[in-house]
Amino acid sequence: MPESRDLDLLQGTLDLMILRALSWGQMHGFGIAKYLHKTTDGVLEVDDGALYPALHRMDHRGLISSAWGVTANGRRAKYYQLTPHGRRQLRTRVAAWDRYVDALTKVIHATMQPA
Repeated sequence: MPESRDLDLLQGTLDLMILRALSWGQMHGFGIAKYLHKTTDGVLEVDDGALYPALHRMDHRGLISSAWGVTANGRRAKYYQLTPHGRRQLRTRVAAWDRYVDALTKVIHATMQPA
């Protein structure tokens, strides 16, 4: 199985994964990273240097909102949740992703040679 450092994420993929994670409900940054790691069977490990700038950028663009709260461990953390705009973007981006994956799959598994 490839290690996470062997995988390069396409631009915008992290944002899509964050939107999907938050579609389940509000989470703090560590919870998002843990969700992505667990959901990908440990293949993807998002470091803080990528996650938090993405969260700030998405918050600034109105895709998510944030508020301070307290974790189950009693620690203070910033919680993020989808906005209505973010939910619409998630639907749009998932549809585009599905089209992209379908096209890429056709090329990778093509059974005919180029003419």
